[in-house]
Parts: sequence; C-alpha cells; structure tokens
Amino acid sequence: MEDIMNIIKASGMNLLYGILILAVGFFLIHYIMKLLNRKESWIKLEPTVKGFLINLIRLLLYIIVILTAAGRLGIPLTSIITLVASAGVAISLSMQGALSNLVGGLTLLILKPIKAGEYIKVGEYEGTVAVVGSFYTELITPDLRRISLPNSSLTNTAIINNSREGKRRLDVTFAVGYRSDPDTVYSVLQALAARCDCLLPDPAPEVHLNKCADSAVEFVLRVWMKGENYWKAYYFLMDEGKRALDGAGIEIPFPQMDVHIKN
Repeated sequence: MEDIMNIIKASGMNLLYGILILAVGFFLIHYIMKLLNRKESWIKLEPTVKGFLINLIRLLLYIIVILTAAGRLGIPLTSIITLVASAGVAISLSMQGALSNLVGGLTLLILKPIKAGEYIKVGEYEGTVAVVGSFYTELITPDLRRISLPNSSLTNTAIINNSREGKRRLDVTFAVGYRSDPDTVYSVLQALAARCDCLLPDPAPEVHLNKCADSAVEFVLRVWMKGENYWKAYYFLMDEGKRALDGAGIEIPFPQMDVHIKN
C-alpha cells in the first residue's frame, strides 16, 4: 500500500507540474504575442506578412509548451514525435492541394511579386489585390466582385503587375477612312490628349500611323498616366476621340466589301 501511495504521489506531482507548465506557458505565449504586436519593427511590416509570422510563432510556441508538459508527465517524447510524424504524412497526402497553396503563399510573401493594393492580371482574372493569405489571394475587380485565387496557381503562372512601376501606358487605336487627311488626324488626336487632365506630361503623348488595314487606316494615340487613372483616361479618350473626329469631318469607316460581277 505504501508503494502504491508513493506512485500516486509521484504521478500526482507530475500531473501538477504538467498543468503548471501548461498554464505558465500559455500565459507567456499570450504575453509574447502582445509584445510582438506592439514592437515598432513588427508594426512596420506588411499586414499579410505580419499576420502570417505571428501565427507561425504562436503555433511553434504552443508545440514547445505542450511537448514540455508531456515530457514532465512521463510521456516519451519519441512516441509523440513518431505519432505526429505519422499523422503528418497521412494529413499531407490527403491535403496536397492545401499544402501546395500554403507553400505558394510563403513564396508570394518572400519573393513579393504582388502586394496588397496593386492592380494585377492573372490569366482571365484581373483586379486590385485585397490580401495575400496563407492559402488564397483575394482580388477585388473594378465592378467590386471578390475573387479568391489559390496561391499555388499564382506561383505557377505569369502575373502581370500593372501598379509596381507607378505608371502605365495606354494605346488607343482610331480607324479612319483612306481619304482622311493624316495631318488633320494628328492634330485632332494631339489636341484630344492635351484636354485629358489625368495624363502625365513625361513621357509626352504620341500619335502614330499604326496600320493600313483592309477598310481603314489605323492611328494609335499613346499616352502615359498613373496606374489609378488608367480607366478614367481610357474612357475619356474613347468617348471624346469619337466626338473630336466627327467634329473634324473625319470618316470612321466600317468593314465593307466590293463585289464585281463580270457577266
């Protein structure tokens, strides 16, 4: 009986120490997370990177505390590690897609080909980056739809970043009839660019004869603007360009075919 009591006392003390380690450990983790959130160097981090790193640190600290408490209770750590490794293999096989998205998220956070607030195009999708998450990147389209793209797809395809350089070029093509005077077209399109107040003066707007097509002569108006003014400039030049060419008496032709009957 005395031996049994000694075993119970020893087990009870181990259980008490294990609970104490968990309680103190969880309190310290909560305190450390608060300190990290207040640390100035962490505040300056991009919100996506900051949130990902804090969650990763919290997870690692919880694992350390739990393993320490389990070791104090007399549970062999090798058994726990073996069990966790076996479970990890099974989980990784059943969650290959999620893990590839997680690795893709880490790649995006480290290499930073995109950031929150930038306007990008990926395949058929384009919009402003709302957040680069651990598994998905969310885009907001110009018509305010939210698109969630798997991170693995972003790291395995071409990404067009329209905001990184700070400015964009816009090429607007106008088709006119073959009888139109080129000098008049140049003057009208240059005056049109001068009326658009959202264009950048440097590089200066340019007008070029781009193509002699089957039914029309195509002129291109090439202008530069800040990324956020792209659509404003596009719709202004398209709308006012049509009006300016009509006002100058310049014909905007439509495709046509001449049929010659011999007999």
